[in-house]
Amino acid sequence: MSAEPQGRRTAAKPKRVLAQPALPLEDPTAGWGRRARRSTVEDLTELADQYPDRDLFLSAERQRVEFYSSPEQPNAFSMDSLEFFLVLVQYFREALPFRVILLLIACQRAGGRIHLTQEEMATVLDVPRRRVNETLVEIMEHGIVFKVARGVYQFNPPYSYRVAEWLPGTESTKPVYRKVEQGEAISEIRGDKALPDLVRFPSLETMRQEIERLRKERAKARAERAAARAAEAMKESGSDEQC
Repeated sequence: MSAEPQGRRTAAKPKRVLAQPALPLEDPTAGWGRRARRSTVEDLTELADQYPDRDLFLSAERQRVEFYSSPEQPNAFSMDSLEFFLVLVQYFREALPFRVILLLIACQRAGGRIHLTQEEMATVLDVPRRRVNETLVEIMEHGIVFKVARGVYQFNPPYSYRVAEWLPGTESTKPVYRKVEQGEAISEIRGDKALPDLVRFPSLETMRQEIERLRKERAKARAERAAARAAEAMKESGSDEQC
């Protein structure tokens, strides 16, 4: 052991423990559902220092959801089958059937009734009445809508259906809230034996089968065109070799 005096030993300093930041860190997604306290956002520089690897953004207050409607039909929305739309986009190859169907959906009243003449449809869509008539015939062949009377059509409830509507009052009438349950409308349609079976018992299966048939025809036509192009290329190649 050295005879020289040893210096005074200093005790080890306790390790400094950093305070837990105010924002939640146990789960990064937990903060989304909480309102930030005012104290945590007073000093943005300090907040940024706590999270150096994150980008901070300030945005406006979230706006309330707006419902678009008209004074005549406030908040008048329809229930639409997503499967119905999926089949439509695969089946119809032209735009007019889609436009007519969307017009019928927009103009239906409680219970699915549509008070709209073909002349009015043609005016709204800016097409000849003859084209509207041809398109309606094709649409009705699939049981999507059916004609009740002149200028009155009925949307098939399983495809699109307006449950209720608000009819504002006038000086001589009181306002009326009219609601028609979908099940009641379906029962009434099924009970009318004068209607075609495809209307009484609607099914998209016939349209699905037609979609598959059209796809096979288009695939066959593409294969024939490809074979014709290949044969033409071989013929031109053989002519070049002879030269």
